[in-house]
Amino acid sequence: MIERVNTALDKIRPFLKADGGDVKVLEVTPEMVVRLELIGACETCPMSPMTMKAGVEEVIKREIPEIKSVVAVNVAVV
Repeated sequence: MIERVNTALDKIRPFLKADGGDVKVLEVTPEMVVRLELIGACETCPMSPMTMKAGVEEVIKREIPEIKSVVAVNVAVV
């Protein structure tokens, strides 16, 4: 499952990397929750919560419908 998540993330990674950031998959729980860590510029960017919701979470759920939610362990969700 982590490989599928990484494949989905490859669709948005170029945009994250263009701004000096990236995302690391920590785990996919048995409840189908993806736990991520934002790294690089994404860690401190004030737009990270929006990036998580409108970018990262959207692409993962679109590509893998069985995923229930996506959370970043180092970002406050809006």
